[in-house]
Parts: sequence; structure tokens; C-alpha cells
Amino acid sequence: MSATSRLTNAVHALCWLELAARRGRPRLTSAEIAASLASHPVQVRRDLAPLRRAGLVEVAGKGPGGGWSLTRPADAITLQEVSAALGESGPFALHPHLPNQECPVGAGIAPVLDEVYAAVQSAIDRELGRRTVADVLEQTVAPAASS
Repeated sequence: MSATSRLTNAVHALCWLELAARRGRPRLTSAEIAASLASHPVQVRRDLAPLRRAGLVEVAGKGPGGGWSLTRPADAITLQEVSAALGESGPFALHPHLPNQECPVGAGIAPVLDEVYAAVQSAIDRELGRRTVADVLEQTVAPAASS
């Protein structure tokens, strides 16, 4: 199983958009966001597309004055909303194929793990729902501000 960094990249981009707005830059280009992520503008557009469909960000125009911006205050965007917009399915998945149904473990494990994984996902969603993009940004820049 491999971990996905889509949520991390999305939250990073949203924090960067919020910080730029606080500094008088209401929009950032894909290239400017990519520079912060050490990524590529095309990847940024791919990463932000589901957030745009979910109404968390918008893009206006091209060239000077164009770019990405948040659609509402960062303290009104929870990490759970970002995760849901990305279609994140949780940290665990069941078997990629049906296990041996003749085996007592293979025949009965899926419903048990389904229940366990649902409980884990519920805890994750609760925690992500408690945190906003603004919370992450404040904790991110606080060490820099105090040094």
C-alpha cells in the first residue's frame, strides 16, 4: 500500500493561496503555486481541478492578474472538505481481488475489516473536520514569525 500525497499537496497550495492573499496577492498562477510545492504547473492544475469542481478555489483569466484564489475564507475550509473534494478513500483498502472463499479467514475477513476501516475513516474525518486551512497556515508560519 502506498500513501497518497494529494491531500498534503492540496492543503499546501491552499495555505500558499491564503498567505499570498494576506500579503496583497489575491491570485497566484499555477507556476507560482508549483514553485512553492517544488512541482510542475500542470500537476498543480491537476491537483486543484477537483477543488475547483467542489467550489473551494476558482481560477480567473490568464496572464497578469489571472490565477487561482480561494472562494471563501481559509478559516471556513476544513481539511475534511478538501479530502472529500479529492475523493480520498481512506488509508486502507480491502483485498484487490476476492480471497479464497473456501478458507475460513478468506471467507469472513472482509466484513470485519470493513467495519474496522469505517471506524478509522470516521476518526480521520472527525479530526480533519476540526482543522481548517487557516489553522494549518497559522501553525506553519508561526515558527517563522517567532524567530
